[in-house]
Amino acid sequence: MSLLETVGQVTASDVFAPRDVPPLTNAAMDGYAVRGTDIAGATLQTPVRLKVRENLAAGRVARLGIEPGTAIRIMTGAPVPDGADTVVPFEDTSESSERLAELAADRIDVFVAWREGANIRRAGEDLARGDLIIPQGTIVRPAHVGACASMGFRALTVYRRPRIGILSTGDELLEPGQTWTPGKIYDANSYVLHAMTVQCGGEVVRLGIAPDDPDALMERIAACDGLDMLVTSAGVSAGDFDVVKTAMLRAGDVTFYRVRMRPGRPLAFGRLGGVPLVGLPGNPVAASIGFEVFCRPAIRRMLGKTDLGRPTVRAEFRGRVDNYDRRRSFYRVQLERSGDRTVARLTGPQGSGILRSLVIADGLMVIPEDRPTAITGEEVTVMLIHGIEDG
Repeated sequence: MSLLETVGQVTASDVFAPRDVPPLTNAAMDGYAVRGTDIAGATLQTPVRLKVRENLAAGRVARLGIEPGTAIRIMTGAPVPDGADTVVPFEDTSESSERLAELAADRIDVFVAWREGANIRRAGEDLARGDLIIPQGTIVRPAHVGACASMGFRALTVYRRPRIGILSTGDELLEPGQTWTPGKIYDANSYVLHAMTVQCGGEVVRLGIAPDDPDALMERIAACDGLDMLVTSAGVSAGDFDVVKTAMLRAGDVTFYRVRMRPGRPLAFGRLGGVPLVGLPGNPVAASIGFEVFCRPAIRRMLGKTDLGRPTVRAEFRGRVDNYDRRRSFYRVQLERSGDRTVARLTGPQGSGILRSLVIADGLMVIPEDRPTAITGEEVTVMLIHGIEDG
């Protein structure tokens, strides 16, 4: 992948330095390349006078070397001439004083006894040939991009972004922007699932809206090649028009079509046309949480990442929920600081069609299957979907 496109991706192999960086010992600042022994006794009152042999710009190599009693005027980044071991900044020479006019054009006075090796960058001091620079499995950061560019790389081998097909189903759906008519609703699911896929690093292939017809659904899917996963919404429960499950049974296989969670019990997994398929419920909150629990970790694994889950915090719950049918439940909560504690409160009504409960949520309070209730004062685990600031 092109180097500039790799930020946030995971390296698929170790990256070694093919050469030293910097490739040559060079000046760390503008000044004069000298021998440290020549200027050992230099002071403002007793300067050391040197003969200037050459003016060396960055990007050039000196024609001459340094001999006793000589200097080469040098710019930052230019290779240090043979025989030189120190660079004296301009401000510590007569070049920055009125005394320059008193000297011949090829002479310079040095006023400071810089130690040997000062103001020089050694070859390979940043990266040495053969060094392991980026281990396999590393998430590429901007500094990695800079280091690779400094070694001459134009591309890196990284895990590619998986192509995720997003498909909504239902005769009742309209695309946003279409004229609303009674009995119709706008398709929110494909938009929120699209955004969630992008957020976790996937590449979205939008498949639009399929009608409640298994054959039409299969035609829509067959027209798209190269998917790594297909994510649908609606059509997987026990209704008369649940076309996704019907299509999977006809042309693929179903591993499961129900999970013990709330919201989102009607959730299918299997293959359709050889492509892994996650069939999410039709209600937008249930679809979003199903994606969070099942699809996001899968996409991150395809990207080569190992931290598949969201970070969690422990919080003190304020409110009450009843887990009456022994399902793992995900409640939308807001978080706040109260002294040294984090407090979780419900975002309001928790219906699986109330998308606002997610819009204002900081996290998902997870109540395990074997916990019958959670009440005020009890400690709970919250999966963070947005950050919480200190203070």
